Amino acid sequence: MQTEINNALNVLKNGGLILYPTDTVWGIGCDATNEVAVKKIYELKQREDSKALICLVADDRMLKKYVKSIPNAALNIIDISEKPTTIIYDEAQNLAPNLIADDGTIAIRIPDDDFCYQLARKLNTAIVSTSANISGFPTPKSFKEISQEVIKGVDYVVNLHREKICDKPSSIIKLSNSGIVKVIRA
Repeated sequence: MQTEINNALNVLKNGGLILYPTDTVWGIGCDATNEVAVKKIYELKQREDSKALICLVADDRMLKKYVKSIPNAALNIIDISEKPTTIIYDEAQNLAPNLIADDGTIAIRIPDDDFCYQLARKLNTAIVSTSANISGFPTPKSFKEISQEVIKGVDYVVNLHREKICDKPSSIIKLSNSGIVKVIRA
């Protein structure tokens, strides 16, 4: 696994895109602070850049770098969630501007996956994690279902967990600083 982390790190540090297994589905990723790399993901997915992408961070310490004010409920949700849960936070900061939604929010997940944790920790920045498909097409449930267009469109394909089947993306919850909680995807 260390070789795969090092290879992926090298690509991310140089503004490239990776295709990698996450705690949920296979994802297309880049350094979440690199505006040019984020633009490459939108182009590869053929997706409007007004549709925000999810980021992964290693832990709540890293989360604090990218969210001005973390609601207390967020840490409780992270602690008690039995399945991967992405939270949409108000007042995103220190990320590529084209990654932040028009309303200033950002979707972030702390993955329960050793590869993703190590990668984010060693990169020391958030990593974009968007499903490995062209916009409008189904999310692949396994590596075998990822289109050649996506595979050829990235700079590095991580050679781990290619046999893993995942049919559920993360839950998504919007937590506003005013205390309003909204389930976007259960």
